[in-house]
Amino acid sequence: MGAPDRRYPIGSRPARPVGVAPMMRVRSASAAAPGRLENEDVVFRLGPLVGVLDGATVPEGFDTGCVHGPAWYVRHLAARIGLALAARPAATLMSSLAAAILAVRADHSGDCDLGHPGTPSSTVCLLREGGEQVDYLVLCDSPLVLDTGGEVSVVSDDRLDTAMADLRGTAAGLPGDVDPVTRFRQAVMVQRERMNRTHGYWAAAADPDAAYHAVTGTLPLRGPGALRRAALLSDGVSCAVEQFGLFDWAGLLDVAAAEGPEGLIGRVRAAERDHPDRLRRHKRTDDASVVFCEFDPAD
Repeated sequence: MGAPDRRYPIGSRPARPVGVAPMMRVRSASAAAPGRLENEDVVFRLGPLVGVLDGATVPEGFDTGCVHGPAWYVRHLAARIGLALAARPAATLMSSLAAAILAVRADHSGDCDLGHPGTPSSTVCLLREGGEQVDYLVLCDSPLVLDTGGEVSVVSDDRLDTAMADLRGTAAGLPGDVDPVTRFRQAVMVQRERMNRTHGYWAAAADPDAAYHAVTGTLPLRGPGALRRAALLSDGVSCAVEQFGLFDWAGLLDVAAAEGPEGLIGRVRAAERDHPDRLRRHKRTDDASVVFCEFDPAD
C-alpha cells in the first residue's frame, strides 16, 4: 500500500468514491442533573461504536452490597465494552456486552456482594457502523431514535415501565394508613427483586446473561430505507417527548441536528424548571445524555 496522499489541505478531503458506504458523523453531550456533583451517565465513541449508559441511581438510605457506585460502574462498563469489541471486532453486540459485564465483575473488589439485588446497574444503548449497515442494541430504558429515509421510529425496551406499572398497582393496594416513605421503600425493594428476572426487566449489572435479553437489530446504510439519523438517549432526555411533550420523536431529531445535543439538553432543563411538579420516578431532574449520529447518503 502506498503512502497516504498529503495533497489536500487540513480539514478537507476529496469527494467520497462511488460505492463507498456512508460516513457516520457523531456529536454528543452528557450533563449531570443540576445540583448533583457526579454524572451517573456515560456517552462514548470507540471507532465505529457509539453508546449511552445510564447508571441506576441508588435511593437514599438503601444498601447496594458494593463499595462502588453507579458512576464507577458505567465508566468501567463503557471501557470494557470497548475492549471486548477490540478483541473480537466481528462479535455481536450481545456477546460483546456479555463479555464486558463479566469483565466488570472481575473489576469489583472482594468486598462487593455481586448477588445483592441492589448491585450497581445500568441501561445500555449501542450503535455500531459496519460499512454497509449498522447494528444496534437497547437494554432497559435508554431508547434509540431512528430516521430511515424519512420514517422516524423508536427502539425501546419497555419491560422496566411494565414492571413499574405493576409496582404502582401493588403500592396502591397497600393499606391507606401506610405512609408515602414506607410505600416507596417497599416499591424499591420489589423492583430490585425483579431486575434480571424472566418476568421482570433486564439491565446490565453483574449477570452477563442480561445481554442476551436486549433488543437488537440491523439497518441498511443504502437504499430507500437507509439510516440517515439516529439519537441514543438516556431517559433524562427522552423525557422531552415522553414526559414533557415538547415535540415528537422527529422533532427531537430536528432539534438535535439544529441545536446540537447540548441544545436538546438545554430544552429539557428549561422544561424541568417550568414544570417542577412533573417528577420522574421521584426525581425532579436527572442526568441527561445524547449521542446524535448523521450518515452521509450513499453515492
